[in-house]
Amino acid sequence: MDQEFEDIDSEGRWQNMYIEIRSQSHDCPFKVAKYPENRNRNRYRDVSPFDHSRVKLENSENDYINASLVVIEEAERSYILTQGPLRNTCGHFWLMIWEQKTRAVIMLNRVIEKGFEKCAQYWPTQEEREMSFRDTRFVVTLVSEDIKSYYTIRVLELRNVNTGETREIYHFHYTTWPDFGVPESPASFLNFLFKVRESGSLGVDQGPAVVHCSAGIGRSGTFSLVDTCLVLLDKRKDPSSVDIKRILLDMRKFRMGLIQTPDQLRFSYLAIIEGSKCIMGDSSVQKQWRELSKEDQEPVSDSPPPTQPPKRPTDKFNGCRLPHPGEVGDPDMGRIAGKDGPYKEHTLDGNTGNIRKRHREERQANTPPKGQQVKQRMSETEKKRKRARTTDT
Repeated sequence: MDQEFEDIDSEGRWQNMYIEIRSQSHDCPFKVAKYPENRNRNRYRDVSPFDHSRVKLENSENDYINASLVVIEEAERSYILTQGPLRNTCGHFWLMIWEQKTRAVIMLNRVIEKGFEKCAQYWPTQEEREMSFRDTRFVVTLVSEDIKSYYTIRVLELRNVNTGETREIYHFHYTTWPDFGVPESPASFLNFLFKVRESGSLGVDQGPAVVHCSAGIGRSGTFSLVDTCLVLLDKRKDPSSVDIKRILLDMRKFRMGLIQTPDQLRFSYLAIIEGSKCIMGDSSVQKQWRELSKEDQEPVSDSPPPTQPPKRPTDKFNGCRLPHPGEVGDPDMGRIAGKDGPYKEHTLDGNTGNIRKRHREERQANTPPKGQQVKQRMSETEKKRKRARTTDT
């Protein structure tokens, strides 16, 4: 595995390898995601769950949620990879967690990134302590919160209002994984991953862990790939027997587009190689990861807020966030800066746009149509005239 990485790295073949993976990925139907009644349940129009592997809500008139069950039988791992909940799908999200008997939610993005809302705030803060979801009749309570420099671990209580039953849910939140990039180091990522593992939340005796970023394919795919490969390494005890590319292609049969950039692919290899040291018996590396990650330092504050508050669409039905007409793309895509030098923008699997286009569309989506702008200006002008006439009298 080490030699394979060195060969690819020295020859600058990450981009070519990534393109090969995209071209070899299976295309499966995703008709249900495109039903008109499900359009406002998708964050991005080009990221849809396949029909054969989509998670179905059981106690709901509409069983659709943008989530995929990824099962790797040999590793005895199952994950639900899903988009960051929309404001109108937070109740569906908690219903899915309840029905699937999930013990942990792994969140790999922040609610606001680069001035845009990439995920609804679906859990209570320290100020709120409790959130209610009337549409699916669940109440979520914050029990505890352990804030580290680059991640936060929360314990949440999920209560089913209909039955009165409660369950404890872990919320592992990686707070510094950049929208356009990879974690700071394999050490910090592995320190986080092993915290999740130590909770027992990924075990076969639990329901599938829910893993999400904004679209549920880039950062989420990276986390799931690394964890799966380390499990297989532990089972086989032979690093050369784990074909990372083949495993990723197997995972892509369950959800489209997993791993979104050559840099995420390269980072996955690095993390698996580093993680294999622990798997193969070097117990001291976990202490090194913890020290290198500097988890006990004060959390780095977010970048200064933009001069304008993040754009938040008008609520209509229970905080329903309707998709913007031109909204496309995966927030997990980015510029690649590695041994090969900076790459140019990469398009999504099956997507005709690129990063610049997605940003333009996000801006356009938050700008009123020209006709409406004209009306607004005319209205403002009329108000000024009225004020002037009032002053004259």
